[in-house]
Amino acid sequence: MTTITPQVIEFDICGQICPASLLVALREINRHVLKIKEGSIRLLIKTDNRDGTHTIPEAAYNMGLKVEVQKSESCYVITIAKR
Repeated sequence: MTTITPQVIEFDICGQICPASLLVALREINRHVLKIKEGSIRLLIKTDNRDGTHTIPEAAYNMGLKVEVQKSESCYVITIAKR
């Protein structure tokens, strides 16, 4: 059995506030949702907007995706992947 390592697509939305940060994230999620669901792509979203750490994961989870939020030194990193 072959394990596929997903391509990681990273984008930085630091400096944007909700709802703009949510809308940008949703645009990227929708653009790649089929490949995320098949496991060939994983999204890493960097944000410094604390509201985005709730709204973005909730939206992605409701789309059937796996979501993890981690705090780094300068921002939050939201990982969106196949559930």
